[in-house]
Amino acid sequence: MAAGIVDLDAIASTARSELDAASDEAELEAWRVTHLGRKGTLTSVLRQLGGLEIEERRRVGSEANVLKGELEAAFEAKRDDLKGQKLAATMLEGQIDVTLPARKKRVGRLHPITQTTREIVDIFVSMGFSVAEGPEVETDYYNFEALLLDRDHPARDMQDTLYIDYERDGQYPFMMRTHTSPNQVRFMEEHKPPIRVVVPGKCYRNEATDPTHEWMITQIEVLAVDEGISLADLKGTLFEFAKRMFGQDRRVRFRCDYFPYVEPGVDMAIDCFICGGDGCRTCHQEGWIEIMGAGMVHPEILSNMGYDAERVTGFAAGMGAERIALLRHGIEDIRRFYQNDLRFLEQF
Repeated sequence: MAAGIVDLDAIASTARSELDAASDEAELEAWRVTHLGRKGTLTSVLRQLGGLEIEERRRVGSEANVLKGELEAAFEAKRDDLKGQKLAATMLEGQIDVTLPARKKRVGRLHPITQTTREIVDIFVSMGFSVAEGPEVETDYYNFEALLLDRDHPARDMQDTLYIDYERDGQYPFMMRTHTSPNQVRFMEEHKPPIRVVVPGKCYRNEATDPTHEWMITQIEVLAVDEGISLADLKGTLFEFAKRMFGQDRRVRFRCDYFPYVEPGVDMAIDCFICGGDGCRTCHQEGWIEIMGAGMVHPEILSNMGYDAERVTGFAAGMGAERIALLRHGIEDIRRFYQNDLRFLEQF
């Protein structure tokens, strides 16, 4: 290629050499600006054509345009080549070695309280009880009144109730259930004796949380209604439950206690599995650990359900799954169950 006022051969040689040396997109773009840009070497040649004779202008302009086309084609080819190299490198880096062993999948598991709840329910089901569930938002009637706790009954203060912010006639008739006893009432409304039912579910109370109290608990209640049911049946059923849940070597104690809507009421305790009944910090030096409250269903409740209280009797019992889990696993703080610490939960 002949030279005009500028040596086009030198420009072509330099441009091709630098293009071959470009190793990435940034260097390629810098090359384009240097040689094909608005202030590039070829653009400068074309701007100087006005100072040449007509014949020289035509010749140099033609040669410059041919060179520009060749360099643009070389630029596109180089860009495609760099993209191909980048794609090949990416595929090489991301390829999977199928000869390596697969990564072990982490399998989830049931929450310890769910595990405990299911185990408790399974024990009672194996003794002939069925399972009933119900709503967590309850009415005042089912949560209190049907259980002989009218609006002025002092036992309501024991419930620390969370009411729903809905007012009707100056009252707040809806609440988060404070126990699962309302489900027993609902079940008795729809079924006639004989009844054997276990009722699990979440309950809510306005509790100040501490190592032994939470604002939400999982409660399991047990109800049996039939002709001839006595306190001996209650003791036998719960005695069998304690043996299956805590071991055949556990000793069981019943003693009188007060619980709303049962008469008489009892609390049930097992001998401390830490000290064997000698007394320690876990059992507060008593040698016994209370696990549930129970008692005979009040005759008036049976009558309100349409039962003949002169002919049928019943017993009821209630326990917290969290308390059972605390005792079984030797955990000192109930709040740990709901702090979502996988280091704690993965132990179960």
